[in-house]
This record gives sequence, C-alpha cells and structure tokens, in this order.
Amino acid sequence: MQASCLVRKLAHAALALALLASPALAAGPDDVKHLIVIYGENRSFDNLYGLFPGADGLANAAATATQVDKNGKPYASLPQPIDTNLKPPAPDSRFPADLPNKPFDIAKYVPIGVKTGDLVHRYWQEIEQIDGGKMDKFVAWSDAAGLAMGHYDGSGMALWKVAQNYALADHFFHGAFGGSFLNHFFLVCACAPRYDNAPDALVAKFDADGHLVVPGPDVVTPNGYAVNTIQSIYMPHAASITDTSRLLPPQTMPTIGDRLSAKGVDWVWYSGGWDDALAGKPDPLFQFHHQPFAYFKAYADGTEAKAKHLKDYKDLEKALATGSLPPVTFYKPIGSLNQHPGYADVMSGDRHIADLIAKIEQSPIWKDTLVIVTYDEHGGYWDHVPPPKVDEWGPGLRVPTLFIGPMVKKGFVDHTPYETSSIVRFIEQKYGLEPLASRDRSAPQLSGFFE
Repeated sequence: MQASCLVRKLAHAALALALLASPALAAGPDDVKHLIVIYGENRSFDNLYGLFPGADGLANAAATATQVDKNGKPYASLPQPIDTNLKPPAPDSRFPADLPNKPFDIAKYVPIGVKTGDLVHRYWQEIEQIDGGKMDKFVAWSDAAGLAMGHYDGSGMALWKVAQNYALADHFFHGAFGGSFLNHFFLVCACAPRYDNAPDALVAKFDADGHLVVPGPDVVTPNGYAVNTIQSIYMPHAASITDTSRLLPPQTMPTIGDRLSAKGVDWVWYSGGWDDALAGKPDPLFQFHHQPFAYFKAYADGTEAKAKHLKDYKDLEKALATGSLPPVTFYKPIGSLNQHPGYADVMSGDRHIADLIAKIEQSPIWKDTLVIVTYDEHGGYWDHVPPPKVDEWGPGLRVPTLFIGPMVKKGFVDHTPYETSSIVRFIEQKYGLEPLASRDRSAPQLSGFFE
C-alpha cells in the first residue's frame, strides 16, 4: 500500500515537472476577446517603411525602381512632381526638375510633417502602374508625375517605434486595385459593389488597345461594378449632390457586420466626425466614401442597426475608458488624421493613432486585445513588390500593417503574405462564421505574428 502511494506521488511529481518544462501553448484567435482595426489612408509599404530594419524594403527594389513612360522607354530623369493642391495643378517648385529615375526621399525637399500634393489612386490606373508585375509605370500613370516614387525615412514616426515593439507585416496587400471606396468594401464584405444600369456618364470607356480613356468616366465598369469613388444614396452624403443617379443605390450583399450580428457578437464602426456629418454639418475633411456600412440597405437611414453599429470617435473614447468596447471594433480617423496625401500630412495621423494605441494599452481590455493598424490602399505611391494575382479586383499593392497586443511577437517582422480580406477571414475563423465571398474564403489566415 505504501509502495503504491509512493509510486503515485512520484508519477504526480514527474508530471508536474514535465508541465513546467513544456513550452507555453501558442496564442491564437481564441485568445483575442477584443479586435480593433484602425484603418489609415493611402500609403504604400515602401513609402513609409521601406527602410525598416529586417523588412523587404527599398534595398530589394532592383529593376522595379526604374520607371518607364507609357511606351516602355525609361525616363532620363523623373518628371518634376506635380502639386495637385494648386489650382490648377502645377509643377511643385519644392522639388527639383531633374530628380534621378529612382526612389527618392521626399523629406529632403518637403518635411514629413508638411503636406505634399495628392496622387491618382484609381482602379484602372493602379493596374496600369503595376504593368503585369514590372512595377515600372507608376510615374507614367500618375497625375503627380515623379512624386509617385517618393518615400520617407519613417524612423521618426511614433508608429515606427510601435512596430519595433510589436509586429510589422511587410507582405500585406490591400484588397482591391484603386482607391479608398472599393477597398473599404473589401474590408467589410470582401466584395465589389454593384451599380446596374448606371448612367452612361459614369461608365468607363476604353480605347482600341484596351486602355482607359483619360479623361473620361471611370466610376462603373461596363458590366456594372462600382470601382471608383461614388457616395451612398443614404446619409451622410454631400449636400451638393442633388442628382440621385450620381449616388450608389442600396447594396444588399452580406457584410461581416451582418454575420456578427446574426451570431450575437457586438461590433461597431467608429468614425471621426460621424455625428456632425449625420447632422448635416460635416467637417470639411470628413470623407463620405470612407463609411462602407452606410452603403448597405441593412444600415439604411432610420434603422436600429445604423444607430447601434455606426458611431462617432468620441463614442469609441468613452467605451475604451470604461472597458465597454465591443468585441469587434473598426475605427476610421477623420481626414486630417488619416495620413492621406494632399489634405493630410504623415505626422498628425501618426501621433493620433499612436496616442490611441497608448490609450488601448492602458485600458481594462488590453490583456486580451489585438490591434491591427493597416491602410486602405497605396495612395498612388510606388512599391517594389508585385502583388499576387487572385481575381479581377486585386489584390493591390503592399500597405503597412502593424499587429499590436500582449499576445503578439515582440520586435517581429512578419513576412507572411496577407491581404485585406485576411482580416475578414480572421473574424470569421474566430466566431465560426460563414465566408462572405470567394475572396475571404481563400484569403491567407492571420497567424504568423502570434507569440
């Protein structure tokens, strides 16, 4: 009897030692109780993080750094950047007229905290810029000329330091070719919106070689998909648009919000300036086309769902302070704080997003939170890595993406290929939701950055 008792004690001791010696279980989606997606604007990976240590950056650009004109002939020098903020747009005298034909540091001429001109970032133009993966026609298909090849040394940014403390993805591609409008749809439905029987004034036209006729309409494809900026038939939209045919009809595809609600999981899309816009007094830099759920019939004017799930940034701050943030949160900064070229500078948005992350770190929910800071699209800036070919929509270029949280590897550069729909798939995976479309069904899973 004493011998068997001793054997049991020895077995229990051996098991305890084995458990102590075994590695901790890996973190994963099940450990995330609060997901916060912060959606910035219009920066390619090379534009902000091309010099980040350990990342696939500017040093690997090789032949893609040399730009050619529309006929395939290399430029002798980059055409002088255009300042699209001038009326009419004109060469930006802050830059030389003979920049070498290669990437250049914008801050040598315009500090990182000062606005530059904007750059065209539309569906067909990005396809032309990628040039079948050669990545050599960004200047040729830009309205800002040589500015497309500009980048920054981002080491002075607060978010650069956040990336050093957590994880930075250097192969995260934005969901769809083109601009903010279409990419916001890919974040919430992994789909392109429809506009059947659109007025001819909105439908794109092409020349005999299959190139978009510029200037000309380019909002809707000939087969009825809206791909470039158009505002919602629902509020808020600009009061100046009185012709309702210039507004996108109600969309009825399922969204990730619909799936979460059906599962009983709370979520909110928070947006800077939302309440003022709904009240008919939008901030001058409130971007109507950055509000994807506002295009869907399920969140039409007057619905309970709209009031419950579409809220203002000040509501996010209150929820964060009280630890009552929903399990799934999307946050869209107002225009002046979203880092968009042309109407915003890099540093104002950098400080704002970094400050919000600091508040999250100090909040009651931090222990089980994953924050994803990503960007809707490349903003017309060059990047040297060709995106993978998935379907007619994209994905587009690489964008900076940071993974932040207590369960994230520290000081890690994640080389795993991801895309915007990977965020949708992550939510679906975590909550056992049915995929919305083919894109999120096959999107790479977010996983490589977990501790």
